[in-house]
Amino acid sequence: MEDEHRPTTAPEPECDKHEDRVEDPEDPGSTGNGISSLEQPLLKRSTTLTASHLALVGAKVSHIESLDYEIIENDLFKHDWRSRSNVEVLQYIFLKWAMAFLVGLLTGVIASLINLSIENISGLKMLHMVNLVREKRYWAGFFYFAGVNFALTFVAAVLCVVFAPTAAGPGIPEIKAYLNGVDTPNMFGFPQLIVKIIGSIGAVSSGLDLGKEGPLVHIGACLANLLSQGGEGRWRLKWRWLRYFNNDRDRRDLITCGASSGVCAAFRSPVGGVLFALEEVATWWRSALLWRTFFSTATVVVVLRGFIEVCREGRCGMFGEGGLILFDVSDVTVRYHVGDLLPVTLVGVLGGLLGALYNHVLHKVLRLYNLINARGRMAKLALALAVCVFTSAGLYVLPFAVPCTPCDPAFGEACPSTGKSGNFKQFNCPAGYYNDLASLLHATNVDATRNIFSTGTSGEFRLDSLFIFLAIYVVLGLFTFGIAVPSGLFLPIILMGSAYGRITALLLRRWARIDHGLYAVLGAAALMSGSMRMTVSLCVIFLELTNNLLLLPITMFVLLIAKTVGDAFNPSIYEIILDLKGLPFLEPKPEPWMKDIAVGELAAAKPRAVTLQVVEKVSTVVETLRNTCHNGFPVLDRPRPGVSELHGLVLRSHLVAVLRKRWFLPEKRRTEEWEARERFSSTDLAEKAGTIDDVELTPEEMDMYIDLHPFTNTTPYTVVETMSVAKAVVLFRTCALRHMLIIPKFQGPEIPPIMGILTRQDLRGHNILGAFPHLANKKKTH
Repeated sequence: MEDEHRPTTAPEPECDKHEDRVEDPEDPGSTGNGISSLEQPLLKRSTTLTASHLALVGAKVSHIESLDYEIIENDLFKHDWRSRSNVEVLQYIFLKWAMAFLVGLLTGVIASLINLSIENISGLKMLHMVNLVREKRYWAGFFYFAGVNFALTFVAAVLCVVFAPTAAGPGIPEIKAYLNGVDTPNMFGFPQLIVKIIGSIGAVSSGLDLGKEGPLVHIGACLANLLSQGGEGRWRLKWRWLRYFNNDRDRRDLITCGASSGVCAAFRSPVGGVLFALEEVATWWRSALLWRTFFSTATVVVVLRGFIEVCREGRCGMFGEGGLILFDVSDVTVRYHVGDLLPVTLVGVLGGLLGALYNHVLHKVLRLYNLINARGRMAKLALALAVCVFTSAGLYVLPFAVPCTPCDPAFGEACPSTGKSGNFKQFNCPAGYYNDLASLLHATNVDATRNIFSTGTSGEFRLDSLFIFLAIYVVLGLFTFGIAVPSGLFLPIILMGSAYGRITALLLRRWARIDHGLYAVLGAAALMSGSMRMTVSLCVIFLELTNNLLLLPITMFVLLIAKTVGDAFNPSIYEIILDLKGLPFLEPKPEPWMKDIAVGELAAAKPRAVTLQVVEKVSTVVETLRNTCHNGFPVLDRPRPGVSELHGLVLRSHLVAVLRKRWFLPEKRRTEEWEARERFSSTDLAEKAGTIDDVELTPEEMDMYIDLHPFTNTTPYTVVETMSVAKAVVLFRTCALRHMLIIPKFQGPEIPPIMGILTRQDLRGHNILGAFPHLANKKKTH
């Protein structure tokens, strides 16, 4: 037909971009142009990422794609590295350390400004509200308190709903997915950074039951991404040296530094920040990355310390108190007794049980919010404001429900507290009395945590006040997370855990000989471990938070118990969120039943393979790109008739780059090395801008040829067909792969050199069970 090679105008098909199918053109089942059946893949799930933090605050905006962390060893890459001078290598090394320093510096500065803003806004709001209460103007106090909170929440919610929906929530699940190899679109840009900063100030200052820790981690990741790329869009710098970071591998390393810096800025915990990235968010690690993340967190600590010194003695309003250690309990000497074993064990078990229950109920609440937020922007805004009003009413009214407590002479002049901070808030009480519940509810989350962690105050909090505090924070924690504002889970869970820790100490005071403030610390650690399932990094974070090394043995004991109990019921909260978003996250441990199936069987369940020749016709390449959504295509070489060998794998982005530059040959031949180098460099191929729909070719160009061998990765990861899926999952995750080629065990003239390609979606458990239903029984058995 005359129109056989004319470019089609059809848009790219809506299909799973993780599915990289291949087919041998010489196979009898193939079509004449080298493309076989293009039906939907068997192993398929939703491929859309919502424009929110939880698949519940926005609409579908983009296909999810994997990231190319693997080094593409094609001819251009090899030549680029061979031709680099010692000066250029030193430039690259210097830039990596300079970027790590800038990430830490900017994260520390922004975190200090956020802390300063929150402390001053919240402090002024609380002081004025308390003054109105002392004047017995209770309604005026309520409307002032609720009105300021409403305005702050409105600002945070409008920014998220209108300008950057993906800035809502903590951002940590998306960072985990990105470092796992999943490209999470619209997550690390300039709008997300600005909205995250302003939104977290407004949301936390409004008294909502959320923290700034998760947003700070996201802020660090945004800074790292923008620095590595020189900005974005029209504001992107074209600095020549930034070409070194125009790849997914180096950007991943910097985002890891940013996540570590964010944790360090939140908790002033440099070692804990490094371990958090290692244990919780990073999938791939190496010693050089360890040093750079530590360098970033050390920079953050220096910046934080500098701000604290500058702001001492009231120079920054209400910010600057507390020093570098957030919740210092070093004044207590911990002595262990056999009788402490029972209450400490109970704290750990309760942490695991309550953490698992919290995850379960929060999952149900988020699904309910999905139905509400799906109605549009006004529904999201209304939900956030409704939660704000409910929170303000609860925080204001509940302290009136508890009686005033007389000041103990042991408290000295600190009771009651009438200034900016203190454990013994007078609120509505007469002179010589204090309201213990007001000291927890009418303070910022950090101050409330500092109050409940206070040592030497076993009789400070009444049991009924602690139960009310625990109940309201559990309810608020469940209904606040998921609204369209930047929010973190760390401090709400710390407050809930510290409350039940103190309650346990009061109920078991006969056996509890450890200070009640330390039981609050243990309860907070246990609940965090029971919900988030962290151990090592959490242990170090709490040691750096509390500055008491004597807590190490029982903290480790409690964390291990809580994680073990929690794991028996459900996954961590971040894994639940990843599942809600539909992000194809690969777990570190494959399912046991995956050992019972080989990768060859898995490849056989997919449609047949689409391959390209080393020298391929332009029309074939164009039609392949227009009619498939694959991101990698095996390239076959035929040294002699009847014999095929696997030359390597070529990426879709590289094929589009060749078509855009129109590097075509009038005849079918292999090019010399210098010919491709005249038009392309490895930096050019790192650009992912543009699609095949942007390319318009003439009929004459469609009849020309492309030599693919300079662009083909000649060392792709290949596994033999008999390898178990379980082993393939470990290899795929450990090496941060995007494509895994399956080759036959026996080679021969009649046997194609490749059986298929496995991608991230193919190796996920539910997709495998969808293709092999009989494995579901084995899953239940295991």
